[in-house]
Parts: sequence; structure tokens; C-alpha cells
Amino acid sequence: MDDVRKMLEGFADDAADGLPPADIDADVARGRRALRRIKRRRRVTGVLCVAAVSAAVLAIGNQVKWWNNGSAEVATGETEKTATASEAATPSPMIAEGEESISTYAGPMVELVANQQPWNTIGCTLTPKGWTPETPIPPNRVVLSGTTVRTTDVATKVVLQAASQARSLTDVRVVDADGKTFHIGTLNGRLAGQVKLADRWLLVELPAGNATWNDESLQRFLASCTVN
Repeated sequence: MDDVRKMLEGFADDAADGLPPADIDADVARGRRALRRIKRRRRVTGVLCVAAVSAAVLAIGNQVKWWNNGSAEVATGETEKTATASEAATPSPMIAEGEESISTYAGPMVELVANQQPWNTIGCTLTPKGWTPETPIPPNRVVLSGTTVRTTDVATKVVLQAASQARSLTDVRVVDADGKTFHIGTLNGRLAGQVKLADRWLLVELPAGNATWNDESLQRFLASCTVN
């Protein structure tokens, strides 16, 4: 074994002696040139990849436009959800138990007709058709009853009241017309309106739960009245 090892070592020494001396600077130069070639190939490959991606995006965009017939917007499920949310955010009108909404009321709206009868210290040129004053008529107060309603419950009647002070209404809507200021709102759960005539206030309370009056008809009725 020792003889074989010595023989191999001799061959190795002879082979090393036959090689040219190492040139370090040449090896470094060759390495740098190889590194520059690798970097150039990488840059070219990157540019080609970007160009390919851009072409793919343009092709997909054109295809989308073709499928959408050139429209700029496409309906999505998100739009439908937004519409549903907005509808859910809109509150449904609440109707008190035992009352009817105006939209479902089958009867006609109140009709105001000419009034030829004075009502003591309160006079109105208009009156709701079918409603007559209860007698005797005291000063500063008129109670109108419907021909189809005969009851002592004043909440079912039209009440006119003259006073030196205004009443406090809730949910007030203020309207200026014909030199007068009309205050329309709610009093004790009833639609009511008042207007100042000279130094007196005239208050009109409508029947509770009525569906035949609205702000406009109440304002017309108030505008026709005077207080002596």
C-alpha cells in the first residue's frame, strides 16, 4: 500500500509541475466579464417580462370593453348591496293603532264652503261642509260638529278658540302668507293651527285622528277667520 501511495503522489507532483503559473488578475477580469454578461441577460429578461405583462393587461381591458359593449360601468353585486342598504335606511311610515293613513283613506278630503252665519265674536267666511256650530255659541269659542257624528267627546269636533295668548304647539310648521303668520302643529295629539289677528290669537283644533284635513286646508280655513 505504501508503494502505491508513493507512486500516486509522484504522478500528482509531475502533473502540477506541468501546469502554467496562476494568473490572478486574468482570472478576476474573466469573472467580472462573466458577471456583466449575467446582469445584461437579467435586464433584458426583465424588460421582456414587463412588456409581456403590459400587453396582457391591454388585451384583457379590450376584452372587457368588448363584453361590456363599450360601456364605462359594469353592474356588480356591490352596487346592489348599496341600493339595498339605502332602502333599509329609509324608515317605513308608522301608523298608530286604530288610525288610517291618508294614502289608504277611502273618503274625500274636507271641502270648505262659504259660510253665511256669524259665530258670535269669531267670524269665518269658510266652513267645513257638513259641520255646524253647537248652540248656544259662547264668546271667543266655537265648536263645530259633523252631521254624521253626534257625541259629547270634544276630541271628535272642530274647536275654534280666541285668546290673548298663543298656545304651545309641537312639530310646528310656520307659513307666512297674505301678511299673516300661520303656526301649524300638534296639540294634545290633534292637528292644530293658530294665527294672530290684531291683538288676539285664534286657535283651531281639528278632530283627533282625522284623515280629511291637511296643512293647506287648515291654513285656508284660518285665513278666512276674524276675531272681534
